Amino acid sequence: MATLAVSGASGKTGWRVVQEALQRGWQVRALIRPGSVVPQGLEGAEILRLDLDQTEVLHRALSGCQALVIATGARPSVDLTGPLRVDALGVRTQLAAARAVGLDRVVLVSSLCAGRWRHPLNLFGLILVWKGLGERWLAQSGLRWTIVRPGGLSEREQGLEREGLRLTGAGQQQSRSIPRRLVARLCLDALADSASEGRIVEVTSDPALPPLALSSWLAAT
Repeated sequence: MATLAVSGASGKTGWRVVQEALQRGWQVRALIRPGSVVPQGLEGAEILRLDLDQTEVLHRALSGCQALVIATGARPSVDLTGPLRVDALGVRTQLAAARAVGLDRVVLVSSLCAGRWRHPLNLFGLILVWKGLGERWLAQSGLRWTIVRPGGLSEREQGLEREGLRLTGAGQQQSRSIPRRLVARLCLDALADSASEGRIVEVTSDPALPPLALSSWLAAT
C-alpha cells in the first residue's frame, strides 16, 4: 500500500487531505508541529510531530513515502516573517528532504494570485510573494510536481457533491472561493493522474457549475 506524507496536517486543509487520503486507501503520515493540537478525524494516520528545520527527523518522516502533499501555510500573526519562513523557506526545506530520501512526487497547496506583489493579502508579510517563491522552487526542484492554487477557503461541508469546479491554468482566476474539502480531494486527484504533473491548477467552485473532474479538464487542456 502506498504511503502519503501530509505536512501541515493539523491545519484546516491538511487534516481534510489526511481524511480523504485514508478513505482512498493510502497509508498516511500526518506531519504536524510540536505545539499543534491534533484535530479529530485523523484516526488511522501515523502522526509525527516535528519542526521542518529538524533535517534528520524530516528525512525519517518522509523516508518510504511515495508522495508528499505540502499543506503548510503561515498563520495570521504579528510576526510578519511567518510567510517567508513557512511558505518559502519551509517549502524549500521539504523539497530538499524529499529529494534526499528519493520521494519524487509532490503536490503543493498554494493560493490564487501567488507571486503577485500588488495585492491586499501582501499586507500580511508579503504572503503571496513568498508563496510564489515556494512555487518556483518546486518547479525547479526536478521533482514530479503539481501546484494547486485555490481561491478563498471556506469550512462548508454541506452540498459538496453538487458543487462544480472552476478549473483553469495559472493567472486566470482572481477571486471566488472553494470549500477546503474540495481542495483536499483535488490534491489527491492530482496524485492519481500523471497528466497533472508539471501543471499549475487554479480552482474555485460554485453550486451553479456542472460537475467537472480534474482528469477531464486535464485531457481537454
